[in-house]
Amino acid sequence: MADAFARRVEAVRSRMRAEKLDALLVTHPPNVSYLTGFTGDSSAVLLGTDRSVIVSDFRYETQLRDECPGQECHIRPSSKTLAQELGEVLAGFGWRSVGFESASLSVLDWETIRNGCGSVELRSTAGVVEEVRAVKDEAEIAAIRRAIDLAEQVFERVRHGWSGHWDEAEVANRLESELRSLGAAGSAFPPIVAVGPRSALPHARPEPGVRVDSGDFTLIDWGACLGPMPYRSDLTRVIVTGKVTPRFEEIYGIVVEAQRRAIASIRPGISAGEVDAQARSYIQEAGFGRFFDHGLGHGIGLEIHEAPRLRKDAAEVLRPGMVLTIEPGIYLPDWGGIRIEDDVLVTPDGCECLSRLPRDLDRIRDDTPGA
Repeated sequence: MADAFARRVEAVRSRMRAEKLDALLVTHPPNVSYLTGFTGDSSAVLLGTDRSVIVSDFRYETQLRDECPGQECHIRPSSKTLAQELGEVLAGFGWRSVGFESASLSVLDWETIRNGCGSVELRSTAGVVEEVRAVKDEAEIAAIRRAIDLAEQVFERVRHGWSGHWDEAEVANRLESELRSLGAAGSAFPPIVAVGPRSALPHARPEPGVRVDSGDFTLIDWGACLGPMPYRSDLTRVIVTGKVTPRFEEIYGIVVEAQRRAIASIRPGISAGEVDAQARSYIQEAGFGRFFDHGLGHGIGLEIHEAPRLRKDAAEVLRPGMVLTIEPGIYLPDWGGIRIEDDVLVTPDGCECLSRLPRDLDRIRDDTPGA
């Protein structure tokens, strides 16, 4: 892994040189982990063109030694905050222009660092590390594959033990319990479980008392988080719990075909917006465009939402090694919502769908719990 971290650091340094930065202050925890392997918190990386220093505190001295052998570390005294120490350390390094991660540094901490770093120019940056993270290496892809496999195993366990007496909260709790029992660090995000009309809420929170047999179908959005480096998966399926009505069959078929078209278009060189348009235009032509108003998908990795973002007019070009969710949906108020989501790897000559759970209507009809 040492070589992988070295390659990542060099890739970020290349971006720093392009932006004419002497150094980058990395404060977003997933970015700190990505560049060093450190999995703790309350720490930051000062990445210069010829040195990299983690600034942390005494709680993590042993962890830093174990997780980041050879990494230069600076342990702040307990009498100072991280921001105070970062300002003083920066003042002593001789750097003139230092970028900071504007999306993760609070105004208060920025002011504290600025007041302590003397004549150092602090420059706002966005996405310097995230753009490098968007393309996964082989170890990262393998970790995401494991997270997908584990999530799929959990889904099958819950589906086969399904009871109509469960409520949404019980399903969510069982998903999380099974994830941990199979070795996951936990859920990639709080699971979404929504029965019938409540599935029209794209981010519905599972409710106690809403039984799964109170509707004809249940939408489940879940994923696994592996440790110690928390690579994640993100999947959505619909479980039939009652009748397959003509309306359900129509909406479900449109969503599956929209997803199929989007996945079929994925290849290096295509823009994220073009992939989004493949699904969006099909749903629009079917007459449901106004009921699909979120992005088609996003990157996954150390975070559940990361670059690239697949949405209308997104200009970012897809590259081999990116791992994306493809999740079109149609949400009809007072009826319900259908969303199908899979995780897809961009390959040198196209793409590979990493998730394997069935999504065709005949198969999910046959897999109706209790059938």
